[in-house]
Amino acid sequence: MPKIDALRRFLLPCFTSTPTSPAPHPPTLTIKRLSTSLRDDLIDSKPEKKSSSLSDDQEDDSYPTTPITITTTTTTATSLSAPPRSSKTMVIGTIFGQRRGGHVWFCVQHDRLNTKPSLLLELSIPTTTLIQEMQCGLVRLALESNPGSGPGSDPELTRVHLHSIPMWTLFCNGRKIGFAVRRRATQSTRIMLKTMQSMTVGAGVIPKPSDSSLGASEEVLYMRANYECIIGGADSESFHLINPDEEGPGQEFSIFLLRSK
Repeated sequence: MPKIDALRRFLLPCFTSTPTSPAPHPPTLTIKRLSTSLRDDLIDSKPEKKSSSLSDDQEDDSYPTTPITITTTTTTATSLSAPPRSSKTMVIGTIFGQRRGGHVWFCVQHDRLNTKPSLLLELSIPTTTLIQEMQCGLVRLALESNPGSGPGSDPELTRVHLHSIPMWTLFCNGRKIGFAVRRRATQSTRIMLKTMQSMTVGAGVIPKPSDSSLGASEEVLYMRANYECIIGGADSESFHLINPDEEGPGQEFSIFLLRSK
């Protein structure tokens, strides 16, 4: 008996397992995954980059590096529709005529040394009448031409220069007093202008040559001054006396050339 109990105590533990405390589990390795939001951010970042590159391409397309040259051409019709600009020049004007029984002449020179005037007109107004008008201080002489209508009309005169029109209707301070005729400078006229070459502004009396076309031997009154020539267009031109005395009222004298079509 004692031997059996000893063997039982020795062999029994070999066939039955004694309860033991569970062994601690080894630490598990957890694999962290990217969150869905982070993954979405990574996925969304690529289209944004693509869209940004696309916008860059669009910006590049919207701002071309090659300059665009716009060429504008001016047509003839545009230039013709533009209103003409007036021009101003300085000329020398001389009014002269016989003291008694003569008519007034008006001479325009661009150079006082050139005895061939650019314009020479004989006015039907008597010299004494012009002197009386000038005593009022204001004289406006208007020479009008209407070659396109009326008796004796000549359509060709609508295209020539104003200085080439042979005859004008004369108005003095709004009153019709006669006519004006374009003349050519004769030898006696050139001699008279040559005597006044050294004078730019002045008035006086000069003897008249006996062979002059102005008539019999009479004294000739003259008034010489600078005029401002204003060309308003192909059908208008005016000459305005420049008063040498800027302080005083002076004499206001103007001649207008007007052509109506």
